[in-house]
Amino acid sequence: MATTPSSTPPGLPAWRSLLRRMDWRMLTAPILVVLILMMLVVPLPTVLLDMLFTFNIVLSLIIMLVTLYLTRPLDFSAFPTALLFTTLLRLSLNVAASRVILLHGQNGEGAAGAVIESFGKFVVGGNYAVGIIVFAILVVINFVVITKGAGRIAEVSARFTLDAMPGKQMAIDADLNAGLIDQEEARKRRADVAQEADVYGAMDGASKFVRGDAVAAILILFINLIGGLIIGVFMHGLSVGDAAQNYTLLSIGDALVSQIPALVISMAAGIVISNVTTGQDVGRQLVSQLFTHPRVLAITAGILGLIGLVPGMPHLAFLGAAAVLGGVLWWQHKRQQATAAQAQAAPEAAAPAEPEEVSWEQIEPVDTLSLDVGYRLIPLVDRNQGGELLGRIRGVRKKFAQEMGFLVASVHIRDNLELRPGGYRIALKGVDIGSGDIFPDLLMAINPGQVMGELQGTPTKDPAFGLPAVWVNKELRDRAQTLGYTVVDPSTVLATHLHHLLQTHAAELLGREEVEGLLAHLSKRSPKLVEDLVPKLISADRLRKVLQNLLTEGVPIRDMRTIAEVLAEHAGQVNDTDELTARVRLALGAYIVQSLSPNGQELSAAVLDGQLEQILLSSLRADPQQAAVEPGLAQRLMDKARDLMQRMEAQGATGVLLVSAPLRQFLARLLARSAPRLRVLSYAEIPDQKQVKVTATLGA
Repeated sequence: MATTPSSTPPGLPAWRSLLRRMDWRMLTAPILVVLILMMLVVPLPTVLLDMLFTFNIVLSLIIMLVTLYLTRPLDFSAFPTALLFTTLLRLSLNVAASRVILLHGQNGEGAAGAVIESFGKFVVGGNYAVGIIVFAILVVINFVVITKGAGRIAEVSARFTLDAMPGKQMAIDADLNAGLIDQEEARKRRADVAQEADVYGAMDGASKFVRGDAVAAILILFINLIGGLIIGVFMHGLSVGDAAQNYTLLSIGDALVSQIPALVISMAAGIVISNVTTGQDVGRQLVSQLFTHPRVLAITAGILGLIGLVPGMPHLAFLGAAAVLGGVLWWQHKRQQATAAQAQAAPEAAAPAEPEEVSWEQIEPVDTLSLDVGYRLIPLVDRNQGGELLGRIRGVRKKFAQEMGFLVASVHIRDNLELRPGGYRIALKGVDIGSGDIFPDLLMAINPGQVMGELQGTPTKDPAFGLPAVWVNKELRDRAQTLGYTVVDPSTVLATHLHHLLQTHAAELLGREEVEGLLAHLSKRSPKLVEDLVPKLISADRLRKVLQNLLTEGVPIRDMRTIAEVLAEHAGQVNDTDELTARVRLALGAYIVQSLSPNGQELSAAVLDGQLEQILLSSLRADPQQAAVEPGLAQRLMDKARDLMQRMEAQGATGVLLVSAPLRQFLARLLARSAPRLRVLSYAEIPDQKQVKVTATLGA
């Protein structure tokens, strides 16, 4: 079927679509700048000049009315820019009008257009002497009174606003810490504070535009007067009187038609600067604060009435003003009576509602992991302020999952005004497990034990491992590293402490939800193994207990497949959880030893004194569930184990104690508090090919 070709040229619909999508407000400033430049260099016809003068008056009135209805200066943050553009527009109009006046002023009062002619005739009555006086008065009002006062207010406001910025920022942080506002509201308030400082600072400079405009208006007026007289007399052959009449009225008309909008803009600037932010526009503020005091109105009406009764005074004016104020007082009195009557007629206030019944929704769950910070540490967790702590905590959780084999719950971070400004507190299921103090603007220089000098700073201790450290300025980083210190930033200090606490409390972090996650992850690779193990051979709770036993002794559970296979083999015959844990440890022996002596190195370890081992074995045979050890012997054993752990760590080795299999679990639990980093292994857990070097003997 034939089709009629479209008459629309190809590409036109695309242009129309582009024009529809274009925001024409983007072109406002470029068009205005081009218009100003054009008026400076291109002669304009009088019709266009009249239109531009009218546009200037309309624009100034719009700006004036906008300022009257402002509730706060930030609502018109573009005012300094508008002040600059209107000043340039007036000056360019003065230049364009001066060109027309000097070129065609000999043709009479209408040579520069109808607007200038009207202002020259109507406003000053066609008398150039009166015009000069009126113009001088307007300049004095604008330059001396309004502009000077507004400039002084702008200068003081800018200074006070900048001085108040830290206090406002602290108030916002305090509200955020108290939970009165959220992060989004705090961010918005901080932006408002910064924008307020920018606006007042810009107004302080923009007020100079108006003052310069007034000076330029005076100079342009005298240039037009003198230049017009010279051109009219010497070039066009006019008499001095005719030249003075024509050019003076035209110059006065041009000056007035520019100075009146300038006066309006100056008033607008004064209103914006002097407006106190109360949530109301200027008119409401004036009415609500001037005419709401009946006693003031009554006294004023009485004084006007007395003056009106004095012989020789204008009775009508004063008595009329007193009558108007009396009418206002009467109206306010009637309004108050009506309000009181409505309040009496209103029903009595309803009884307070019954308190809401307590429900389960009102009980907030306890966070598995929580981090409370003081208000000075908020920048560390605020990305907008360059805080890196959130990223560090995510890295800690990832590293912990890779090391220990399961993913811990997210850390709930909140501010706490009860803490010290630089303090923090880490809690596990609502119970504090660690705390410390950090300085967000300093660096921590940790002494690993072999430094070559001292640093000036605030002495402290590394919260994770208790090593001596110093808080130093950032400028001392290079010097501290040269002396052998380990230098870390505050976020790293807190993240390291958190990682250490996670490793220490790994068993408590493993709950039923984490076990279900481990089984779900394992079932993706070995679905049949998981199906046969839980719950056929072992319950989820018994499995969790075995895994917690491993984590308590520092054994990662990354190799869940091996753990599951051992449990599947023995869980049907062995009911004791500790015995199941021991058999899992035997299967993981190579992995455990490798973590203690990486890169194939020989394992440095301590062994029990033979006599002490016999005593402990005898006690264990007497009571297989719990060895009965004399309290004094147990205390000496714990003290010796602590000293042994410290000596081995000082030599750069991990503290390892080798014992016989029956004693391993008992000694591991006995020495857990006094020597938490001393790993107790049984001889059976050491692979046959592993070389062991006995470096010490533990005896009591």
